[in-house]
Amino acid sequence: MSVVGINRITYSTDRTEEARRFYADWGLTPLGNDVWETLNGGQVHVVAPNASHLPPAFEPGPTLRQVQWAVSNASELTEFAKTLPSSTLENGVLTTLDPHGLSIQFAVDTRRKVDVQGAAFNPYGREARIDTPSPVYERATPIEIGHVVLFTDRLAEAEAFYAKLGFVVSDRYPGRGVFMRGAPEGGHHDLFMLQLPNKLAGLNHVAFIVRDIHEVFGGGLAMSRLGWKTQLGPGRHPISSAYFWYFENPCGGLIEYNADEDHLTEKWQPREFTPGPTMFAEWAIDGGIDGHTRRQPNVAQSGAFLTEKRRR
Repeated sequence: MSVVGINRITYSTDRTEEARRFYADWGLTPLGNDVWETLNGGQVHVVAPNASHLPPAFEPGPTLRQVQWAVSNASELTEFAKTLPSSTLENGVLTTLDPHGLSIQFAVDTRRKVDVQGAAFNPYGREARIDTPSPVYERATPIEIGHVVLFTDRLAEAEAFYAKLGFVVSDRYPGRGVFMRGAPEGGHHDLFMLQLPNKLAGLNHVAFIVRDIHEVFGGGLAMSRLGWKTQLGPGRHPISSAYFWYFENPCGGLIEYNADEDHLTEKWQPREFTPGPTMFAEWAIDGGIDGHTRRQPNVAQSGAFLTEKRRR
């Protein structure tokens, strides 16, 4: 059994109008009825908090209500059903609850292949971008839903649950958190679960993959210009090598532009880390970058070049 990605996520919120503006600004394509999609067809659904077709939310307020994981073929659903005796299989969708009470589904991959590539880079001695400038993005158009991060109050139980479903440990904070990918080969993690003292289960964030670091910057600057609040970023995670920019999400938790994460295979050996600021971010800008001045908020005083001398 293995998971090949995320077909769909569903949020609930009472801030519906704000959510509509947010996902349009985030760069998703509206499909109507409060559904948006990424370039490869991964979907974001937004429903009312009292939506009757979903189990109760696993935390108060706007939050994630369901994740539909993608599998490669229908025969895999039978194997998942054997592992999940309390699940229901209807119309090709297997539904159950994870240990946190979050509704999760498994269905054949509905996403489409897209011909999208990030910019070539010129590391010393391996020039790949010749006579071509790097791109500058005016906004982001996310390619796919990358990963989900949950707070957990039962880390060992949750890890064992997802391991039975074929998720593989990539790295961990012993006793505190575990990064898991849905198959032996793939991006660094599809799921990260973090256990904090006196913190109940809930949503931390959902990440959306963009082309490259330039699109992380372009998307983040666009969101800033449009008035959305940065939580942290841009920055770089040393554990997954990914570049990030986090924003507050009216549908709950945070939301992330993410690019250039490590690609792992069955040869990868999980590492163990001690939690700390340097493990979370090699570098990061607190408060983001102002989309108008292109400087840190409350720092930039003019648009002058750094080589221009200030008048005294």
